[in-house]
Amino acid sequence: MPSPREASASLQSKMDDVVNAVDKTIRKLLPETDLHEDRLYEAMRYSALSGGKRLRPFLVIHAANLFNVDPRRSKRVAAAIEFVHCYSLIHDDLPAMDNSDLRRGKPATHIAFDEATAILAGDALLALAFEILADPETHEDPRVRIELVARLAEAAGPHGLCGGQMLDLIGEVEEFDVGTISRMQRMKTGKLMAFACEAGAILGKSDEPHRKALINYAYDLGLAFQVTDDVLDVDADPEETGKPANQDEQSGKSTFVSAMGKEAAQMRAEMLVQQACRHLNMFSGRADTLKDLAEYVLQRRA
Repeated sequence: MPSPREASASLQSKMDDVVNAVDKTIRKLLPETDLHEDRLYEAMRYSALSGGKRLRPFLVIHAANLFNVDPRRSKRVAAAIEFVHCYSLIHDDLPAMDNSDLRRGKPATHIAFDEATAILAGDALLALAFEILADPETHEDPRVRIELVARLAEAAGPHGLCGGQMLDLIGEVEEFDVGTISRMQRMKTGKLMAFACEAGAILGKSDEPHRKALINYAYDLGLAFQVTDDVLDVDADPEETGKPANQDEQSGKSTFVSAMGKEAAQMRAEMLVQQACRHLNMFSGRADTLKDLAEYVLQRRA
């Protein structure tokens, strides 16, 4: 059995592999052009290739590996999900939303370019994600492609990311209880993570119990991720996180820390990670990499 240090090194190596593979796919999907509107593509590349841990692509690829999916397919879906994530970050940083000048230690897209270009880049990344999923190159079975498109639409729309972001804005002027904060984060963060895991199962034409186990794992993981994110907003060094500190408090946002206190929030994150890992027991050890990722969420500093 590997030591914690060895397990951590092994996970980091796998995460680095995903970053390299997905970045390579993104560059193919967003090539440089000599078109007059290349400034749009430049802004899209700036956002999509500006770093990041690629957690959602990691979930797609390693969930798909459980069902022996062709890596060319899972990498395309992974890139599509990362495009949706990047679109959300571009819009999240805008003056009308969180008004953040930094993202991943670099100027936010609307600072590096301008607000109008940033909005268009986000819109274009979202549209491109669906174009990728609908392409036969992603999967030859149209039923698989249709299900991927439908599930991503649900995760990104009013029942998911957009609805969660609306609650986040409301939470700046209303004080939410822990239940409402959990629902908000399930929509804003958990839905896209759940789709990332479900996408691997959809590509592999998995049975319902295995698909459900991955979805439940992802929801608990997403909530744990957000709880630790709330703690990091209070504790972490901006040089490590790549974004300003105490943004949530300054904006008056409702967070797990504001509702529960830091210590209780940390305990909740630990409970969620344990629960997430239990969902994967039915894979009989084949999903240990996903369990390692859940433990990593507790230890991250950025």
